[in-house]
Amino acid sequence: MPIATRLLSVVIPVYRAGSVLPALLARLQAVLTPLTPAYEVVLVDDGSPDPADWPTIQQHAALDARVRGLRLSRNFGQHHALTAGLEASRGEWVVVMDCDLQDQPEEIPRLLAKAQQGYEAVLARRGPRPTDAASVRGGSQAFYRVLAYLTGEPQDPEVGNFGIYHRQLIATVLRLRESTRYFPTMVRWAGFRQISLPVAHGAGTRPSSYSLARRLQLALDILLTYSDKPLRLAVYFGLLLSGGAFLLGLIMLGRYLMGQITVPGYASLIVSISLFSGIIISVLGIVGLYVGKTFEGVRNRPLYVLAETTDPA
Repeated sequence: MPIATRLLSVVIPVYRAGSVLPALLARLQAVLTPLTPAYEVVLVDDGSPDPADWPTIQQHAALDARVRGLRLSRNFGQHHALTAGLEASRGEWVVVMDCDLQDQPEEIPRLLAKAQQGYEAVLARRGPRPTDAASVRGGSQAFYRVLAYLTGEPQDPEVGNFGIYHRQLIATVLRLRESTRYFPTMVRWAGFRQISLPVAHGAGTRPSSYSLARRLQLALDILLTYSDKPLRLAVYFGLLLSGGAFLLGLIMLGRYLMGQITVPGYASLIVSISLFSGIIISVLGIVGLYVGKTFEGVRNRPLYVLAETTDPA
């Protein structure tokens, strides 16, 4: 569905994608040109170690003014690079997608048509890749279910960054300045009218850069930034232990009064001390993590550092 002269922005973080960028940009041009002549593609080089990434971006920006490039001073992470691209974008509608062709440009017209039915966000819901093993899919489902419970926010493993968003929603997301960035969670927090749309999952050109360790670290960052449930669970656990200890004390007092306990137990004393010491240290560790995140936030460092851009001075 054409959108006349209203500007459409496509924001793409780039990392190790120099070889695929020409194909990606060619497919985007073929898809976007029938929609509107007033579109832009914002490519954000997230400190990529691939030496071809930035020169490729510069080359295409020189050939087509609708292609804009940003280069960050180092690797800040996908969601920080996405923030840089969103702040540079100027479109009424903003498409967010990855650079490895797992997010297929040909789905953009369907997302836009759905958005124009009265939604500020249409999230692309990709099915699991056929090449993923059953153990990988099962582990991913379990991981997101646990994360959803701990954060109190729905976590759909089949919904990522890919989608189309109205400028009003993007402006709300950009007002969130926490140092831990996770775009899907921020979009859900922003609210507005949102809907998901099933899309085809591209084969992609490279394996995911998110290893299990990086996923766990991201989950921990999300948990500490967007939820206080660990602290609440620690309180509940402490109350449960206190209640159990009180009941156990009553039982032990009754047995003592009935003469069933004559020799104090050394083993039970050591076990109790070790158990409660471990609990106290664990709870202090949880509190310490929150204090660390608070310290990181109050330093108020910039979310990213822009090294150069292809935009005219």
